[in-house]
Amino acid sequence: MKPYRELPSPVTSMVTLVLATAPIARAETGALDSNPLSGPDDPHTLAGEMRQEKADLLDRNLLELWEEWKTGVTDRTGFSFGGDYTAVGFAASDSPGDDTSASGIFRLFGSWDLVNPKGKNTGGLVYKVEHRHRFTDVPPAAFGFEVGYAGAPEPVFNDDGFRVTELNWKQYFCDDRVVARVGFIDIKSYFDVYGLASPWNGFHNLAFSTGSNTQSVLPDGAFGIMIGGYLTDHVYAVAGIADASADPTSVFGGFETFFSDFDTFKSLEIGFTGGGKRLFLDNAHIAIWQLDDSKETGGQGGWGVNASVSKLLADRWLVFLRGGWADEGAGAYEASVSTGFGYMNEPGGHLLGVGLNWGRPNSDTFPVPLDDQWTAEVFYRLQLLENFQLTPSLQFLINPALNPNEHFVALFGLRTRLTF
Repeated sequence: MKPYRELPSPVTSMVTLVLATAPIARAETGALDSNPLSGPDDPHTLAGEMRQEKADLLDRNLLELWEEWKTGVTDRTGFSFGGDYTAVGFAASDSPGDDTSASGIFRLFGSWDLVNPKGKNTGGLVYKVEHRHRFTDVPPAAFGFEVGYAGAPEPVFNDDGFRVTELNWKQYFCDDRVVARVGFIDIKSYFDVYGLASPWNGFHNLAFSTGSNTQSVLPDGAFGIMIGGYLTDHVYAVAGIADASADPTSVFGGFETFFSDFDTFKSLEIGFTGGGKRLFLDNAHIAIWQLDDSKETGGQGGWGVNASVSKLLADRWLVFLRGGWADEGAGAYEASVSTGFGYMNEPGGHLLGVGLNWGRPNSDTFPVPLDDQWTAEVFYRLQLLENFQLTPSLQFLINPALNPNEHFVALFGLRTRLTF
């Protein structure tokens, strides 16, 4: 496991299949949305989130004129664009190594709808470019090892520098019931996802995100092909294949690694959903994945199964039960179970998240036997302004497997996010 790359990163199946413009939104059942099957970090969804009216504490939108101008450009040309800047910092109550960690990510994203831009079966280019940088010696993506924890307290905040996370053609078919992508894809965004999975506005710890910490680093900016959609109004399936050796900091090298080495990540997911905008709120799914050994990176292959059930109650409470199991694959855990809830009183408002995880360290990843770990996380996302969020958090690492001298480590976290 490489300490300065994303640790067991949220792995993915090969199709955009998350519909939530905010981690919890009041969502009606019924007809499919006009842009269905799009993950929370998909550029289309990010653009929709930015347009959504927020129940912000100070009731101020300092970028109202800018947003109106952007909307006008999109309406005239089909070209959308936006960005955000997110910073994360942690301080540990105890650590055999560094006890603080901080990092930031600047993102530019958007799409250009070129086929049927204002109707069904739209097709177009999708892009997302980032700069990831650290403020401390150890970025949050590697902070787990510093405090003796077998896992990722925050998986995506590393120091990669400039990277291309997405550059692909996205095409809808069958009156928007099916979607396909070809090109360089963000494979973290649409496999084993639920409404609280995004590290930009949901839980920090990978145990409560895609893969439940049972999968190793799976690259974004990976050349791949994916297809998925609704089999019925309530049953969907997704499948795909992508380059397991991709390097998003040198994205076009993925052509060579995909077609010459052909070391790939393959997945199949089948799920049952409430339909419409409840796609990944009222959701139950099972996903199977397989990862080849990588000649390029030396990464270990493996396979595994993920399962998830989430349910939106009273339009305010999103409860979940999720788990994963892996055979090799270089993930931190070979078995993991997570449960918890998120609470949002009104759409676009403040969000409370509470989660508890049990994990058994992967004996193929770590050379010595390690005890089971327990992880708890609590965060409260404050929507201060229309374009600014502040999220304090607290993680409890119980019996950290790589720090046997401590029975308990607390991580105090703070995340800020500005959208524009």
